Amino acid sequence: MINFKKTKIKNLEIGTFKEIKDFRGSFSRLFCAEIFKKKIKKINQINKSFSNKKYTLRGMHYQLSPFSEDKIVMCTRGKVFDVAVDLRKNSRTYGKWHSEILSEKNHKIFFIPKGFAHGFMTLEKNSEVLYFVSQFYNWEKECGTMYNDPILKIKWPAKPSSISKKDLSWKLMKKI
Repeated sequence: MINFKKTKIKNLEIGTFKEIKDFRGSFSRLFCAEIFKKKIKKINQINKSFSNKKYTLRGMHYQLSPFSEDKIVMCTRGKVFDVAVDLRKNSRTYGKWHSEILSEKNHKIFFIPKGFAHGFMTLEKNSEVLYFVSQFYNWEKECGTMYNDPILKIKWPAKPSSISKKDLSWKLMKKI
């Protein structure tokens, strides 16, 4: 069973899945089409990210239309500080962000709809994140915004220990 709660940003939700434990270990249902059918119509890709260093930063990424993505994000190993930024121009929360700690222990799932930038920072070594994505990756429609954009004022838990050149090359919000 997965229970969802709304955040202060419209359509951005946090879910928690139940883990059943016994003497053999545990069992969890990570996805159920019946539960997600109102949130994500079709999953076209499942992506996995693994980071071996603490404070690795990945983001802030999104794809332009018609390749905009709905995402279901969960941490299957370790712990991450996960962030979604509202980039929907007509939204009253445009430019606002919401963060959640996702970990293998807290069983949280982040539902991020189309129109949001997404990124995360690892809070533990050897952290792994799964993404269930509604759209195929298209490198020509890939975009991003700077993780430390002064307009967004995201309060990251630490200075990044590792970040890609591409993630350092994204534009600031006022230039998007």
